[in-house]
Amino acid sequence: MTVRELQDEIFKLKRDTDTCILAHSYMSEAICEIADFVGDSYALSLKAKTAPNKNVIMCGVRFMAETVKMLSPDKRVYLANPAAGCPMAEQMDRDVISEVKKMFPDYAVVAYINTTTALKTIADVCVTSSSAVKICKAIPEKNILFIPDINLGTYVKNQVPEKNFKLLSGGCPTHAKFDEEDALAAKKAHPNALFLVHPECRPSVVKHADYIGSTSGIMDYAKRADAKEFIIGTENSIVEHLQHACPDKKFYPMSMDLVCHNMKVTTLYDVYNCLKGEGGEEIVMDEETRLAAVKCINKMIEYGG
Repeated sequence: MTVRELQDEIFKLKRDTDTCILAHSYMSEAICEIADFVGDSYALSLKAKTAPNKNVIMCGVRFMAETVKMLSPDKRVYLANPAAGCPMAEQMDRDVISEVKKMFPDYAVVAYINTTTALKTIADVCVTSSSAVKICKAIPEKNILFIPDINLGTYVKNQVPEKNFKLLSGGCPTHAKFDEEDALAAKKAHPNALFLVHPECRPSVVKHADYIGSTSGIMDYAKRADAKEFIIGTENSIVEHLQHACPDKKFYPMSMDLVCHNMKVTTLYDVYNCLKGEGGEEIVMDEETRLAAVKCINKMIEYGG
């Protein structure tokens, strides 16, 4: 089948099976075209919650599908490709953080949404990259143990100097492998371009940015800005999506190697096979675990996240 023929089959199957398809912004353009909703992970889980469909397929990584299940326990939630994990979410486990909590008992555990269900069960509040500063300012605790991303944590720490932060050596390996040299090389190659950066990047990269924000924030900024050229300091699929959305503007990757292979593993055929019941993985979560994990997300909502 051609891509167009496969997409048409997917449109038919999702209608026949009462399925809502979610696609994270790092998915390919072809997958985004067949999705009901495209965006950041937490925003997608909220869309799934209000969608009328009884089935949901997440085209993203495992923690994203788990978040959907936490907020929509009555729906059947599937991860399109079971191999799609997140190294940042998986690099710290519950036992390790439980021991760290004992060492810093007066610190509130603030967990980035990019964490496993198990880690969320021992977090006090959850944050997204766009809400982290607001939430850390809003919580009553003065001391904060921020997990797992040291780069996002450093960015938040600099924005919230009135709080004390304890950061651990975790983070997104895709964003973290680039340094100031890469940022300066991109800016030299494209001197007229604004530099838009995700806060998961290293501080040495972030300090050169014209705008710092979430994936959706970067896309919204680029679409609204009067500027005509942009360097994109996050996963390279965003360059492609922005080129489609803004054909009158030019977009450049900070590096050709800024690619998340966990995101790229999901294909249109994975979605197709999942819809046919011949692929994907249903996310199963016992109610006790779900209730323990969703508490930190509910706290984020309470504080305006």
